[in-house]
Amino acid sequence: MSMYVSDVAEIGRILSGNKAAALVLYCNGPFCGKSKRLSEELLAAGFTNVRRYQLGMPVWRALGGICQIEAAGLRHVVGHDNTAVVIDIREGGEFAKGTLAGARNIPRSLVLEGKDVGELKKAKDDGRLPMEDHNTRLIVISDRVDDARYVAEALVREAFHNVTFFAGTVDDARAASAAGAASRLSR
Repeated sequence: MSMYVSDVAEIGRILSGNKAAALVLYCNGPFCGKSKRLSEELLAAGFTNVRRYQLGMPVWRALGGICQIEAAGLRHVVGHDNTAVVIDIREGGEFAKGTLAGARNIPRSLVLEGKDVGELKKAKDDGRLPMEDHNTRLIVISDRVDDARYVAEALVREAFHNVTFFAGTVDDARAASAAGAASRLSR
């Protein structure tokens, strides 16, 4: 497990060969060297927009960075993290038609610019957002990736430190969630 394995081919596959796509690599902290090695390999392979963040994910999040989660990550979280909170930001009618088990609704249209305003303030007061632990994992889902990212960024401005947005549709999230829930039940 401790052997370094290059991920250049896998990154190329995920990006469908788009070597101009923005990449941010991060390590497990200031003494980890994988992001440095991988960034050098990516540049040598012709990737042109590679940034490296050496301090690691906890510092990235503490500084207000958000993350994007893929289906496999969502499946893992749903299968293993009973404390994670899924925020579905579709409008109430769409939310009512079906979402992930236990998801909480904060409609995107009611998320306003600024801190402690609009629906996010209400969600903090009514329990939709976890006020006892701002490090609780929050995963924002929507049928529109730009909206999910917008609300994730708004949640960070509300001092939540572990915010991720899903870059697929709610149907994609449901499929990943169902697989994660099945893995939880099989343990």
